Amino acid sequence: MTAKRKVTAKELDALHDSGVDMSAYLDVGASRRPGLEIQRVNVDFPIWMIESLDQEAGRLGVPRQSVIKFWISECLTGNRKKKANQSSDPTLASGTSRAGHEPRHR
Repeated sequence: MTAKRKVTAKELDALHDSGVDMSAYLDVGASRRPGLEIQRVNVDFPIWMIESLDQEAGRLGVPRQSVIKFWISECLTGNRKKKANQSSDPTLASGTSRAGHEPRHR
C-alpha cells in the first residue's frame, strides 16, 4: 500500500472547487459521523411487547431491532417538533393551551 500525501485544507478546497475526484485523499476507514456513533444498550421488554414487535417486524420484513429503532426515533423527533411548535406559539409558551383562550360556541 502506498503512503498518501497529506494535503492542506486549502489544497483540498481547491481540489473540490475544481471538481477533481478527491477520494484518493480521504481515509474513509477513519471517518466518523458525529452524533451517530453506536452505543449498545440493554432493554428488558415484557413477552407481550416482544411478540407484538416480532409480529410488526414480520409484517414489514425487517428485524425487530429496526422496528424498535424506527419507533423510538419517530417518537423522539416528533416530540422535538411538537416542542418547537409550542415554543413558537405565544399562546402555548405560558403553559396554557390555546383551547383555554378560544371562545366557546354553542
